[in-house]
Amino acid sequence: MRGALKRSGRLRGCDAEAERLRDVFRAEYAHQLPGVEDAFGHQLQALLKQLDATCEAADDLAEAATAAFHQHADSEILLSFPGLGPMLGARVLAELGDDRARFADARALKSYAGSAPITRASGKKRFVGRRFVKNNRLINAGFLWAFAALTASPGANAHYRRRREHGDWHAAAQRHLLNRFLGQLHHCLKTRQHFDEQHAFAPLLQALRDSEARAAAMSVHPSRVPA
Repeated sequence: MRGALKRSGRLRGCDAEAERLRDVFRAEYAHQLPGVEDAFGHQLQALLKQLDATCEAADDLAEAATAAFHQHADSEILLSFPGLGPMLGARVLAELGDDRARFADARALKSYAGSAPITRASGKKRFVGRRFVKNNRLINAGFLWAFAALTASPGANAHYRRRREHGDWHAAAQRHLLNRFLGQLHHCLKTRQHFDEQHAFAPLLQALRDSEARAAAMSVHPSRVPA
């Protein structure tokens, strides 16, 4: 049971979950008539066959989509961004299209995706909020992209942490990170350049290195820690 949990991708609490499942499977339950239980067994086997066929079809579709994505001229640029793999990159590319004249500038792309806030002003009142009219498929893929980038990019993680420290909620900080990524993606597609982590998040990475250097110095010389 423990091995099955690990093979399915579970990393934490495998021992406790294996014990719980063992107790569940060994517990006594009310039974149906033998003929009814046999019918349930056949029904379950039929459902499992349908599930296997669905999983196989999904794998075939993913393989075909990945192969088609790699043949596109923009695939290498998209894959150079942290958090974008073949499937997620294909979803982003499908929503953006390959007409580089479609978006006049990065602001137009951000507005289309819904990552850029919208500002309404009337007299002395001014309201800044998120967009409700947007490409939902692109913004959904973008949130997955921003979330995956948190562990793949130190710069993206530092940007997200800074936004949280400034008071943003999780979704707002992710949307702000996606907004930055989309601006960088527009530039890279227009200039045919790959994503460069050191250039994209230069100030944040420098601040991160300075912070790590200070922490290392304090650990070597604890007497220098300010009171």
